[in-house]
Amino acid sequence: MKKLPLTSSQTVGPFFSPALLRKGALCQVLVGADTKGTRIRLEGRVLDGNHEPVLDAIVEIWQANAAGRYNHPADTGPAALDPGFTGFGRCGTGEDGRYWFETVKPGMVRYNGKGLQAPHVCITVFSTGLLNHVTTRIYFEDERGNAEDPVLRCVPQERRKTLVAARVATEGAVTYRLDIVLQGADETAFFQL
Repeated sequence: MKKLPLTSSQTVGPFFSPALLRKGALCQVLVGADTKGTRIRLEGRVLDGNHEPVLDAIVEIWQANAAGRYNHPADTGPAALDPGFTGFGRCGTGEDGRYWFETVKPGMVRYNGKGLQAPHVCITVFSTGLLNHVTTRIYFEDERGNAEDPVLRCVPQERRKTLVAARVATEGAVTYRLDIVLQGADETAFFQL
């Protein structure tokens, strides 16, 4: 039997810009004139293990509204829906690896019908070189509820800082910043879902 050559290994991409970041597919501004809540800017960079920017990545966010309710049929909690807020956004990174969103600070979300989760934003990153996307959360450094959040408490203490965005002084907007590091010593804590 003739031996065939092995197929070379391939990574995912680069196809994010033409496929998923085409005109109309981006949604970096989640707020409108009627959106309720405190407007914030959420920003950072997607970095590789050498802290170099990842050029062709997509960052998607999914979050509750300011009252703590997701715009999803599975969320049947008592918090009010906000018709001016979907809670979903998508951003591509450029040469500097930066992402940004204009959104609202989410409210506390119910957990198993008993307790509350600290305000957070769910993040998914797709990138050239990743065979599977990665998922994590962004918490806010000025939230007292972080210490009691049931998901954040599952993350080892020394890794929690990789999920907590710093509030930074900027002109005109409340801004939180967190870099997402895909691998290496400072790797962001990711969740297996």
